Amino acid sequence: MTSFYPLTVSQVENLTTQSVAISFEIPTHLQSDFAFQAGQYITIKHKIHGKEVRRAYSISSAPVVSGPQASITVGIKEVAGGAFSPYANRYIQKGDVIEVMPPQGRFLYAPTSAPVHILGVAAGSGITPILSIAKRVLVNGSKHTFTLIYGNKSPQDVMFSSEIEALKAAYPNQFKIQWVYSQANEETSLFGRIDTAAINYVLKNIDTDPFDAAYLCGPEGMIKTATESLEKAGLATDQIHYELFTVATESTSDSGETTSAGALAAGNIAVEVTVDGETASLEMDAKTILLDAIIKADIDAPYSCQGGVCSSCICKVTKGSATMIKNQILTDSEIADGLVLSCQAMVTSAEIAVDFDDV
Repeated sequence: MTSFYPLTVSQVENLTTQSVAISFEIPTHLQSDFAFQAGQYITIKHKIHGKEVRRAYSISSAPVVSGPQASITVGIKEVAGGAFSPYANRYIQKGDVIEVMPPQGRFLYAPTSAPVHILGVAAGSGITPILSIAKRVLVNGSKHTFTLIYGNKSPQDVMFSSEIEALKAAYPNQFKIQWVYSQANEETSLFGRIDTAAINYVLKNIDTDPFDAAYLCGPEGMIKTATESLEKAGLATDQIHYELFTVATESTSDSGETTSAGALAAGNIAVEVTVDGETASLEMDAKTILLDAIIKADIDAPYSCQGGVCSSCICKVTKGSATMIKNQILTDSEIADGLVLSCQAMVTSAEIAVDFDDV
């Protein structure tokens, strides 16, 4: 469940001055493990200055329709003060060997033989999983179409610009794009950020046909605005799928209210953790986030972003209770079934048992 495999970097491509595409060669014996669905991510583990760092990065390459998955590519944009992205942009080279966990994630596009009309909305590095989804949609046939709204500061900040242009050339009747720049006035682009006006412009002028689904990836503010705009335009909630690459810093729920499932426990808490069929016990302070205590106890539970953005650290509460500081991933029914994001979990009982296998 938490296995990492050494993969060789087969290519490093500079996309912009602050972003790279890193491709990994998948050896024959691991190709089934690294088969993926469009929209998923991989977790990279690497030691930097003697400290282990884990980070999740979305896959930009398309899943192979038939045959083995011989390579996989992710896009990494440098974040000021980041633990891994500056290193990746400056030092990773072809031939390096990096520890990688097989693909995960719930932001999925499931291909269908029936014709589909899909909308993608991305800002900055949010293009990475959207690009994979677009490729998978378009390769499925001439009646499968994709429209992309992509926001950046300027053309110089666009990740995967050559691949996007290649899609336009390869699928002139299936692929449409609306560029949005916040710091540049360009012909055929919109000036500003992806807001209600930008989305309505596309729906009324660029692509007036009804969409079967929309896939959104970017910061929380953009996701919220795009979702509200698309719902007003007639898309149902279950037709809109999203993945955040940043979250708000406030400890609030989606409604803006402080998340609470009961008073937090006090003092020391007895914890049982099941991972890969083995159960370990530990004690933690009630003020500690559950995953932090598990990591400190050297239990090899799965995790990646530690910010509630990915879904790597989901576990099931089998005894006791916990509340989440922030949740943008789990549905109400999943929470009712006992699932929590351990990186956001605060314990509300004197003892707790969690299972990382039963998710």
